[in-house]
Amino acid sequence: MEKRVFDFSPGPAVLPVPALEEAQRNLVVMPGVGISILEISHRSPTFTQIIEKAEANLRRLLSVPEGYQVLFLQGGAHLQFAMVPMNLLRGTGKSADYVVTGSWGKKALPEAERQGKARVAWDGKATNFNRVPKDSELKLDGNAAYVHFTSNETIQGVQFSTEPNVGKVPLVCDASSDFLHRPLPIDKYGIVYACAQKNLGPAGVTVVVVRDDLVAASPDDLPAMLSYRVMAEGKSLYNTAPIFAVYVVKLVTDWLLDEIGGLDKMHALNKKKAGLLYDVIDGSEGFYDGHAEPASRSLMNVTFRLPKPELEKKFVDGAAQRDLHSLKGHRSVGGFRASIYNAMPIEGVQRLADFMQEFCKQNR
Repeated sequence: MEKRVFDFSPGPAVLPVPALEEAQRNLVVMPGVGISILEISHRSPTFTQIIEKAEANLRRLLSVPEGYQVLFLQGGAHLQFAMVPMNLLRGTGKSADYVVTGSWGKKALPEAERQGKARVAWDGKATNFNRVPKDSELKLDGNAAYVHFTSNETIQGVQFSTEPNVGKVPLVCDASSDFLHRPLPIDKYGIVYACAQKNLGPAGVTVVVVRDDLVAASPDDLPAMLSYRVMAEGKSLYNTAPIFAVYVVKLVTDWLLDEIGGLDKMHALNKKKAGLLYDVIDGSEGFYDGHAEPASRSLMNVTFRLPKPELEKKFVDGAAQRDLHSLKGHRSVGGFRASIYNAMPIEGVQRLADFMQEFCKQNR
């Protein structure tokens, strides 16, 4: 078997090896079915069992209370940027509040503006999105249709460790890049959505956890594929579902439950992994310059720069020699980004931390 490297890509991202191995075993013929998982009907009893188990796993992991739907949709977070205001804002006569903490929050805002009035409740642009706001800094409309925020900004490496306090206004969260990295108090949210290709599975499926009253509020004149109500009534099967992607979500959530032991343990492991890298950054006496302020640091995406741009190629080459790949940062931040999602083994993070310490000593 070809050797696996440690891939720190921001997405599509590393998946648990046990999930990949089970998918591999069933790729040609599923036991008792006689055909591949890629060939089964979305209306078949086999897929019904798969999607129901995937939903049950998510409900168990997140302790989803009664009164919420768990939907498996398509189009990624980009489509949710539009679906949220289409379903919650359009025609209400209200405005929506947006907390803009980075690149993905910036992308969500104009989609809302196409459907109605959207206000910026806070914007981190002045400091190049290096932190998230305190509750006291949010300028909220108490009568807003909803408040939208991005729990983890993949590019800038900033993250909310707790939910912003928005009172009784529905809280909508783009959790695409840290979904399932810790327990969530779902009852604080109106909607949580996440594209799969970070912590959840392959690209192609988007999970949306949405409160029943917000499902019911979907306008009647929406195209069927853009209506939460229609998709909920069809149990995520209004159209042909992304069968393989949902199947891998089921395998990944099996892994979280059966091998990790739930989200409390996953969160503890994620804090340990991130700590290995932030300790190197903090102990480098300025050699590594972390982008995010310490109180806003992400457990999923560790962003940092080197003291001299000319060292960057040397860093990339040295990392590759140690099977550490996909570390280049986004051009808007520069430097490097280590994406250490749930499935990144602690061995990979430790190897990166060791290399960073060695590189610092050799090049300071």
